[in-house]
Amino acid sequence: MTDKPSIYAGLEQLGASVALPTTPEEAVLERVPNPQADIDYCVRFTAPEFTSLCPITGAPDFAHLMIDYVPDQWLVESKSLKLFLGAFRNHGAFHEDCTISIARRIVGLLAPRWLRIGGYWYPRGGIPIDVFWQTGDAPVGVWIPEQGVAPYRGRG
Repeated sequence: MTDKPSIYAGLEQLGASVALPTTPEEAVLERVPNPQADIDYCVRFTAPEFTSLCPITGAPDFAHLMIDYVPDQWLVESKSLKLFLGAFRNHGAFHEDCTISIARRIVGLLAPRWLRIGGYWYPRGGIPIDVFWQTGDAPVGVWIPEQGVAPYRGRG
């Protein structure tokens, strides 16, 4: 394996064998410099198989997460994001807490120009709970595609 360019020298997870963190708090989110920071553009991460646990019953919960952001000086390093999201597999929290905690952690790391998260949760107790949040209005002139995740309809 070749050495990482100096701007990536501080990354500890990319290119390394890393175990899945046992908790979201333990997970290390990493960032890299944005080489295109002079323009506004949208980055989208889709996690269609996100899982966490019900904090009361311990039963698994499933969601389709969509994270859109307009970066400023930093980009989230995608392997660290995958490990962070994976750390929720054994984490007990309500849908709202999981969704907003993920968004706040990314905003705290990156200070993006804008971020939006859609948590499209599959039914628990027969009721789907979808959670949406954004940091404010999207920057003018940036193409922000619709998330395109259909609301849960059941078998109908």
